Amino acid sequence: MADKFLTRRDFLGRCGMGFGMLGLAQLLGPDLLADEISSNSPLAPRAPQFPGKAKRIIHIFANGGPSHVDTFDPKPILAKLHGQPLPMTNLATERRTGAAFQSPFKFQKYGRSGIEVSELFPHVGECIDDIAVIRSMYADVPNHEPSLLLMNCGEARLPRPSMGSWVTYGLGTVNQNLPGFITLCPGGYPIQESQNWQSAFLPGIYQGTYINTANKDVEKLIEHIKNKSVSLDEQRQQLDLLNKLNEQHAKRRAADARFEARVQSFELAYRMQMDATDAFDISREPESIRKMYGDGTQGRQMLIARRLVERGVRFVQIWHGDGQPWDHHDDLEDGHRKLARESDQPIGALLKDLKQRGMLEDTLVIWGGEFGRTPTVELPTPGSNAGKVNGRDHNHHGFSMWMAGGGVRGGYVHGATDEFGFKAVEKPVHVHDLHATILQLLGFDHTKLTFRHAGRDFRLTDVHGNVVKELIA
Repeated sequence: MADKFLTRRDFLGRCGMGFGMLGLAQLLGPDLLADEISSNSPLAPRAPQFPGKAKRIIHIFANGGPSHVDTFDPKPILAKLHGQPLPMTNLATERRTGAAFQSPFKFQKYGRSGIEVSELFPHVGECIDDIAVIRSMYADVPNHEPSLLLMNCGEARLPRPSMGSWVTYGLGTVNQNLPGFITLCPGGYPIQESQNWQSAFLPGIYQGTYINTANKDVEKLIEHIKNKSVSLDEQRQQLDLLNKLNEQHAKRRAADARFEARVQSFELAYRMQMDATDAFDISREPESIRKMYGDGTQGRQMLIARRLVERGVRFVQIWHGDGQPWDHHDDLEDGHRKLARESDQPIGALLKDLKQRGMLEDTLVIWGGEFGRTPTVELPTPGSNAGKVNGRDHNHHGFSMWMAGGGVRGGYVHGATDEFGFKAVEKPVHVHDLHATILQLLGFDHTKLTFRHAGRDFRLTDVHGNVVKELIA
């Protein structure tokens, strides 16, 4: 008779961990769990709320805050005023800044649209007719930590699911043998670490899978991707037996998230031996394609990203500027030139490669950092710029990002900063507006893609955000 009654702890455990069992269902398959459960797999492909233009996302995160006035937002007046105070009374910056600081880089027009792009990004410039440049972005504060979380999770301070988690929650993923959300980040974690790709209160299956792309060997990229002791067939037999034992164990006990996660990891590890080894092995690409992307870490990341989305991964985030971020408080010319040299060719190759494969039209590519930089030079500050006067401070009041493919209006410039490049003044776009527009391109009303938690319905845009319709083709 005791089995017919539940303690409060049993009741909460069985109700609160149901989503973990859904994750288990998609891994164990219909032979081991009921069909009605496996059909509700949290990663099964799902249709959006309405027909979307984009089916997948590649988010290139330029970590550290690249300078918009040196990349995609030319301000010739800075050359005229170089070394002189700007005629502005409201130039509020995080640190002490001085006179106008002209860009050390030349701009030129590209494509039929004639959009001006810095000499730092000639390969990206060649693709400008497929790109919508947003020159009027703005965020909330000029600090890396909250701005990184705002851009990635829609909230600067409190734990919230990342954009990639929301996307896989809404759409699922096509390839059940690979994670739906993968983060490519070389050499370790960025500021705020895994919070940038967290699932927070969403089920853990939607969290981003971190890959250290500093490694070239597939077996080092993903630890233990191959079992050298037994064959795949033997592993399958072992897992089938283990799954039967685990199923019996689960029937006799209340749901346990740790137990379910262990079962998921065994099965996914087995499946990834086939699909992940293939996806991450760029040596299988023709030499001409590898040459197009280049030999560096960024070229390898961009090519891996294309191979992942080609195989059904829903959201791939590519980090750049982790060991040496775009955070140039000093030596801006050398620092920006180095990082652009690392990323320009690979980004251009990614856009061209997606287009020639017919994938750009439904793959949304996003580039940008957490904020921009000041049009004025940063003055020496203890512990900040080593006494050099050749860099820029953080600037959240106005900066640039761009999007390409996925239903975006190519060859288009949206909004503008003031004549000096300090503040967004024409058609300003907050980070919440950007997120709302991204979800719209995927086929979601951002106010209706919600998850019930702690007594309220949460969403990526919280209680904010407006779709920027001019960005959509």
